[in-house]
Amino acid sequence: MGFSALLAACGPGGGGAAPGAGEIAADPVIARALHDPLMTDPDLASRNEANAAIGFADSTALPVLAGSTEAAAAARAAMRIELLESGTLTDLPPASKAAGGVVFGPMSGAEELLGAVGAGGTCAEGLKEDFALAASLPPPAQIPPRAMVVQAGGSVARGCAVRIIRYLTPAAGTEVLQYHHVRASRAGLSSRRYAAPGDSIAARGTGAERLVVSLRQAANGLTGVTLVYRSS
Repeated sequence: MGFSALLAACGPGGGGAAPGAGEIAADPVIARALHDPLMTDPDLASRNEANAAIGFADSTALPVLAGSTEAAAAARAAMRIELLESGTLTDLPPASKAAGGVVFGPMSGAEELLGAVGAGGTCAEGLKEDFALAASLPPPAQIPPRAMVVQAGGSVARGCAVRIIRYLTPAAGTEVLQYHHVRASRAGLSSRRYAAPGDSIAARGTGAERLVVSLRQAANGLTGVTLVYRSS
């Protein structure tokens, strides 16, 4: 359905029914127009192009995805099934109140993200955005099922082998952290959970290998996740 047909159906005397989910899904332009959150949403601060120089601000791509009790339960089940296929689940450790946690917002810049995994600011020069990087993540940095990637990038420069992934999921934050904690632990990383300044986990492997996963409340009842992984 094109824009003219949609407007005719909505106008006086159009007589047409509102477009259904199938029609919306078939036209991503209409889907985005109808489902974009209000501009008062703090997660949309990066849409102000005056801030473009900050670098690696949150993507403006917004999925047609909303959280619900049913979606959260389905995401939780999918994560647990995937993890149980490779062994028993370990519990998410209690959150440490000691300093060391991180909190990333939609406007967290490249230097802040890279610094969380001990990568120098010079690594920012080699960062590039590429959704293909989210499809080839190493085991410690895999993202859970039923998650939707909204931004992916990284660098393969020497000493700067980093992946930065931002995704949304209907799953609860604790379920997300347990998923990443289990994956990191199985890969031999030492994982620790922090409560302040935000709920996050930080894991360290051999050499330069590090993983940081930070949560935030996103729009539409979803959990926003920023994952930064640096390989050794």
